[in-house]
This record gives sequence, C-alpha cells and structure tokens, in this order.
Amino acid sequence: MRIKQPEIIYEDEAIIVCRKEAGVAVQTARAGQADVVSLLKNYRAKKKEEPYIGLIHRLDQPVEGVMVFAKTPQATAKLSAQVSSRSMEKEYLAVTTGVPEPQKGELRDWLLRDGKTNTSAVVARGTSQAKEAVLDYEVEQVLEDAQQALVHIWLHTGRHHQIRVQFAHAGYPLVGDTKYGKPEQGGRYCPVALCSCRIGFLHPVTKKKMEFVIEPKGKAFSGVAKDTKNV
Repeated sequence: MRIKQPEIIYEDEAIIVCRKEAGVAVQTARAGQADVVSLLKNYRAKKKEEPYIGLIHRLDQPVEGVMVFAKTPQATAKLSAQVSSRSMEKEYLAVTTGVPEPQKGELRDWLLRDGKTNTSAVVARGTSQAKEAVLDYEVEQVLEDAQQALVHIWLHTGRHHQIRVQFAHAGYPLVGDTKYGKPEQGGRYCPVALCSCRIGFLHPVTKKKMEFVIEPKGKAFSGVAKDTKNV
C-alpha cells in the first residue's frame, strides 16, 4: 500500500496529534519500510525543525486511530508519565463478531506476551511475567441481524494486542482480526475493525486538558461510521 503523510489534527511547540491509518506501522525496524514515526520526522525536517519525535503510545499496524507524539524529550517524559499512571484517557470503537453479553461490563484478564510469535494470550493470574489487562465496554449498536456489534471501549491498561485478545477470549473476536479470530474468506485483507476514537491528556507544557475525537473511516466500519459522531 502507498504510505502517505499522516493527517495532522493538532500541532504546537510540544506535541503533534495525528491520525494513523490502518495498515501503517507506528514504528518499525525494517529498513526501507515507512512508518508513522519516520514520516513525522521527515515532516519536521522539511519545516527546518529538529526531527525529534517522541513515541508515547502505540497502535497495532492493522488498527486506525488518533495518536499523540511529543516534539521534545521533556514533553515525552511528561506524557509518558501520564501513560504509566493511567491518567491518559483512551477510548476505542470496535466491531465484534457476535454481540457481547452482558452488553455493558468490564473485562479483566492476565495477559502473557509471546515475543517469538508476536501474540498475547489470556493466562491464569500469577503466571510468571503475565500482566493485568483491564477495560470497560458498552454495546452501542447491534448489527447484521445480531451477528455483529459496534462496541465502545474504555481502555485502562495498554497491553500488547489487549482489546483484540480479551474480546477473542470472551468469545467475540473483532471483525477482520485474522490473528485472534477467523481468517477472511478467500484470503481477502481487511483491517481489524478497531479504531482509537478518542484520546485525552494534560498538555505537557500548559497543563491544559486536551481532548481529540475522530470517527472511524476504514472499510472495516463500513455502514456504522455515520452513527458514531457522538462518541
């Protein structure tokens, strides 16, 4: 796919808020492969600015959404502290296979990451190196004759593949998620039906509360995006 410059939603002397498209990596070690961090560095370099970009949080490559990056090491430290203290607010929209029951609730699991396969799995509490994963959710719409649901998610921890793993473990894998759900018929590629739709944090310099909301626009949300304006 052709990688283009991320859409800049907001920018000042300390931060850049942008939209990451589905299919684009946030950061990659592969030579010659464009990612959001390198594209933003090039963007700053073209403006004759120091091409520093501080990575604060991540989104999986097949996921779209709003992200914040720092433009100075000081801003990186302050924003990263908000992530560590769980004070940075992150909300998502997802389309699940099946309708979660109950339609409003909490998922609390322990996840263990496998670096060799780049996957995570739900394991028993107390498992060595496992980390607690917590989210709240609420079904917003029932879709496709009750075969799918649009779900609003409030993420409280940022574990590897957390939302995808927890919903798959609960029996409701995300639409398009071939890693934790069912393969697409005919081998067709479809982005995971997951969008980071809102992010909230304190500005690292002014301490002002910042909030950014977007609507999903990927084909994974075809037919439901128009109904998510009040997220």
